[in-house]
This record gives sequence, structure tokens and C-alpha cells, in this order.
Amino acid sequence: MKGAYLLINFLTIFFPLVLSFDKRVRFVQYWKSLFPALLLTGFVFLFWDLIFTWEGVWSFNPDYILGINFQGLPLEEILFFFTVPFACIFTYECLNHYIKPDLLAKANRWISWFFLVLSLILLIFFYDRIYTLVTFGLLLPLIYFTQFVQKAPWLGRFYLAYVVSLIPFYIVNGLLTSIPIVLYNDAENMAIRVGTIPFEDHFYSLALLLMNMIWFEYFKKKTAR
Repeated sequence: MKGAYLLINFLTIFFPLVLSFDKRVRFVQYWKSLFPALLLTGFVFLFWDLIFTWEGVWSFNPDYILGINFQGLPLEEILFFFTVPFACIFTYECLNHYIKPDLLAKANRWISWFFLVLSLILLIFFYDRIYTLVTFGLLLPLIYFTQFVQKAPWLGRFYLAYVVSLIPFYIVNGLLTSIPIVLYNDAENMAIRVGTIPFEDHFYSLALLLMNMIWFEYFKKKTAR
């Protein structure tokens, strides 16, 4: 089915988009903070995505995409870097609305240390794998900056939202890698899969969402002044 990847993008954003106008959460009020965050983060990740595609880190099955490409990147892949963060930040705001206590407030420092140590170890042992190198090379400074430089008060809530986001993550990435729509070159990753999903995908997603959240919270704070 040529439109399979586009359909996955559509289904990813459909309910968050429609429910943005719900009177309880009113996610639409945050759009002016969200869209600059999506654009700035999207620029960074699409740059890497383009390099990865050129270098054969991954490729796209022509049977499931429309064939509209920009420098080798399918339109659907570009949309992915906007639909997924949109849906995840919507989830974050919903959790903030319905769960008032910061459940991971006391644990977020330990969670950050876990990600930092894990990133450092994997960078040492898999420095020659492009996907692993970029994923954990990006995640490490992002976590360090957010936890120890910015000392973001929202980090515990972000980690909770990330855990919740793993449910749709396994559905969406499971479809993309099992059909398969996105094909990975295991010579450029650790060749460890969770089902059909490369291990790195979990942390590439974490870095993507965290960078979006840094910008989102920055613009939200700025517009609130």
C-alpha cells in the first residue's frame, strides 16, 4: 500500500489534533509555543536523517511511500518528525492536567544518571556505529544540560510522559519496522532489536522528545510573561 507511511502519520496526530480543542486541557493554547519547538528540533533531526539516508544507515521501502522526496527523504519521513512530537507533547500536557503531583520529582536525578552512564558506556563500545554514536552522542549532552545546567523543574514530568509515550512508540515503530517501511542497516547500529525495533530507536526518540520539550517549555515560559 503506497500510502501506508502517510496513514501512520495521520493516525498518530489525528486524535491529539482533534482533542487539542477539548475545553479541559485546551492544548490549542500551547500551539504558539509548540510550533517553534517543532521547527527548531525538526531542523536538527531532519539534518541527521538526511545524512543517515545518504550514508545508508537506513532506507525506505518504496512499496509503502508516495514517492514524493526531498533530497532523498520521503515526505512521510519529514512529517514523522512533527506528528510524533506533537502527539507526545499533547500527552505530556494531558498528564500535567490530570495528574497534579510530580510522581518522579525525587527520582528524576537518578533517571538522568542512568541515561548518562548508559550513553557513555555505549559510546565507548559502539563508537564505530553511526546510528549508535549519533543517538547517544546527542542524548548525553541533552540530559546533562537539562538536569544539571538548566535544572529543569519539569524533567520528572517529562520522564513520566516518555514512559507513557512508549505505548504508541511500540505501535508506530513496530509497524514501521515490521512491515517494513523503514529498513535499518545493522552494520551501523548495535544489531539489537526489541521485537523488530532497533534498540537505539528508544533513545533516539527520547532525544527527539527532550529537545522538543526544552524548546517547548522555553517558548511557553516566554509567552507567559
